[in-house]
Amino acid sequence: MTRIPMMAGNWKMNNSISEGVVLAQEISNQYDKRAWANVEIVICPPFVDLKPVKTVFEFDRVPVEIASQNVYWEQSGAYTGEVSVSMIKEIGCRYSIVGHSERRELFGETDEEVNKKVKALFDANIGAIVCVGESLGVRDEGDTLEYVCAQVRAAFAGVDSTKAETSVVAYEPIWAIGTGRTATPEQAEEVCKAIRNTLEELFGEDTAQAMRVLYGGSVNPGNVEGLMAQENIDGGLVGGASLKAESFVPLIEACSDNED
Repeated sequence: MTRIPMMAGNWKMNNSISEGVVLAQEISNQYDKRAWANVEIVICPPFVDLKPVKTVFEFDRVPVEIASQNVYWEQSGAYTGEVSVSMIKEIGCRYSIVGHSERRELFGETDEEVNKKVKALFDANIGAIVCVGESLGVRDEGDTLEYVCAQVRAAFAGVDSTKAETSVVAYEPIWAIGTGRTATPEQAEEVCKAIRNTLEELFGEDTAQAMRVLYGGSVNPGNVEGLMAQENIDGGLVGGASLKAESFVPLIEACSDNED
């Protein structure tokens, strides 16, 4: 089955509104209909940047989706500091990241909370970009596959296969995020294949083959082609390299080239 690759840029807590608009415009200015034809492009700005960034792409008629970096599962109420699914849907978000390692490590987000967010997104017909990944300690102990696949099972517990197909799983080894270290293409492929096998256990072969599995962890123009050549890697969730158009656009083109 042919899966349309995805290149998603996670800006994290970077770029003010004006900076975000400038970066979005720089990306838009490099739009190439032929070179970008076979890849889904997603930008994940901070909450305050979502609408301004989306407006840039809409005005220029450039096919770039936006996604929130997080969301809360309740629709409304006394949840100071949280943002609901209905709020990001009204802005026009096509996806939301959930379970990023920084949310898990710095803010104590649990597998159960990730599952609640996934279900809330699916109920609103918004795709989830579900992040999973292991620490260096887990890898050194040889428990990577068991640990990561357990995260996948927890995230999708109680989810119907027809809804799961709209989501994406992003494998991000914690030891490679923002460190300059990258899993080798073979290491990344081993885990992404195990993730797809787990999705097949949960939802069946057709759904597992339709779902995209991304790699994240210091993806850059120098290593993206080797990663994208792997059978079970369908794109990237990129941090630092998404903060400049000159490093992000080549990643988009590398995804598209892989389909030629």
